Amino acid sequence: MFTKLKQFKEMRSQAKTLQDALGQETTTVTAAHGEITLTMDGNMKVKTLTIAPDLLKPENKKKIEDGLINAYDDASKKIQRVMATKVKEMGGLDQFKM
Repeated sequence: MFTKLKQFKEMRSQAKTLQDALGQETTTVTAAHGEITLTMDGNMKVKTLTIAPDLLKPENKKKIEDGLINAYDDASKKIQRVMATKVKEMGGLDQFKM
């Protein structure tokens, strides 16, 4: 039982290290022909969102909505790849078999 507890503590420590490392990673994507820019960190938090002033017109509502969705999707996919790489670099989480 103590071995399992020790493994759990090691896994928590490794997860915290991973979370801290991911917080330092960022990715920036553009959408709507460069009129929308989104930056996301490795913990999947949106850090910046920029919309070109020319795009901010009522008739562009659908373009903005689609652009935001596309930018978020692109950024989250890139961050997921970064996450996978970081987990592999740490030796994976499967080393703590329960």
